[in-house]
Amino acid sequence: MLDERAKTLLKTLIQRYIAEGQPVGSRALSKHSGLDLSAATVRNVMADLEDIGLISSPHTSAGRIPTSRGYRFFVDSLLTVRPLDKEKIDAIEGQLFASQPRQLISNASHLLSGLSHFAGVVLSPRRLVPTIRQIEFVSLSEKRILLILVTADGDVQNRLLFPGRAYSPSELVTATNYLNQHFVGHDFEHIRGHVQQELQKLRGDLQALMAAALAAGDEAMRQPDDRYVISGERNLLEVEEFSSNMQRVRELFNLFEQRTSLMQLLDLSHRADGVQIFIGGESGLAPLDECSVVTAPYEVDGQVVGSVGVIGPTRMAYERVIPIVDITAKLLSSALTFHAHC
Repeated sequence: MLDERAKTLLKTLIQRYIAEGQPVGSRALSKHSGLDLSAATVRNVMADLEDIGLISSPHTSAGRIPTSRGYRFFVDSLLTVRPLDKEKIDAIEGQLFASQPRQLISNASHLLSGLSHFAGVVLSPRRLVPTIRQIEFVSLSEKRILLILVTADGDVQNRLLFPGRAYSPSELVTATNYLNQHFVGHDFEHIRGHVQQELQKLRGDLQALMAAALAAGDEAMRQPDDRYVISGERNLLEVEEFSSNMQRVRELFNLFEQRTSLMQLLDLSHRADGVQIFIGGESGLAPLDECSVVTAPYEVDGQVVGSVGVIGPTRMAYERVIPIVDITAKLLSSALTFHAHC
């Protein structure tokens, strides 16, 4: 347990380091802490904080910087997070608007990135698998057919088909009617499970077209990686801690591309109540050893379905980022719940 004097000096050191990015010396701490302490006393307290692993001393400087453990103590015990004012919330809500749920997810990611100046990430709901509202074939030439898929939320996907033979307009109408009759209102998970037995009922000359259409539609609707939307990765190149270490940047961007590990980390937020913060090595992902990830779950109809987050350096302004993540999760919950009832 730290006494109040040590807490004040640690809080001051971390706030100065976050603001300036330079190791903080005892003279600066004595000046900015508001405590009437000699430089020698401050140095003694700093030595104690270093001994218990809350701060460290870079080789190039007599000043100290926070460790991941120091940031964790700061976030858990010393940080005062103030809710955003109504004007700021209204401004965020105004930007978090879209006619389609998938666009809402994308907007939330861009919003988090723009407000935090780091990378914004959203793990989208599994339950928002698109269902089909309309399927249509359009003949473009003798052996080129355009497959048009319209989802229930209004998203339109187009795919070119190159069947082995020409199909007459009446055959395309028959195929269109058949698909709409059997598959509208279902997602492609359902369609895949029923397609083989249904195709057997078709005339042989339409089977090839239907099989090609369903394969293309499955590919168009399949989004294993689309659950994870990230924006503003390039913002991290402006962060001094990363820009001076290109190996670290490469590892970080590889992590963003691979997606799976980061998705697993974001999935942990589903079990959290409110904002969760992973500092440095707490994420269990080596490329994030010098990063912090601030996440919060969001809901549809009271059920947690995804999470939003900000990825930045451990030297981030937590008191600013935490409420941004928190309110974005709440507003996204409201917007998606509204869409679910439209």
